[in-house]
Amino acid sequence: MDMQQPDALSSTFAALADPTRRAILARLAQGEASVTELAAPFDMTQPAISKHLRVLERAGLIEQGRQAQWRPRRLRAGPLRDVADWVGQYRRHWEESFERLDAYLRDVQDSQEQGNDDDDSDTNRPG
Repeated sequence: MDMQQPDALSSTFAALADPTRRAILARLAQGEASVTELAAPFDMTQPAISKHLRVLERAGLIEQGRQAQWRPRRLRAGPLRDVADWVGQYRRHWEESFERLDAYLRDVQDSQEQGNDDDDSDTNRPG
């Protein structure tokens, strides 16, 4: 059985599937940070954070810098742009769906307003 490496987009989605990794990316969007800084908000061990960082690195979402003894992590936006481009292909579909929903809701609202107008004109009717 030939086991192929997952494509870049699949690796990116797999990395983004975890809320801890998404939080790490959100932090790195503000600027580079050390592993200790990245681990601070989480109640997990350093090895657990390091595993998350390895997943993000393999997906190409972050990279490790080197400044003397300090090895900060930084965000690499390329894979996120690829995800945005892929999702963008479906934008026309959901925009059309929203436009149809909007038209339907306007029709319902118009019908209700016409029904209320009819009720108002019947106020002289004995009840």
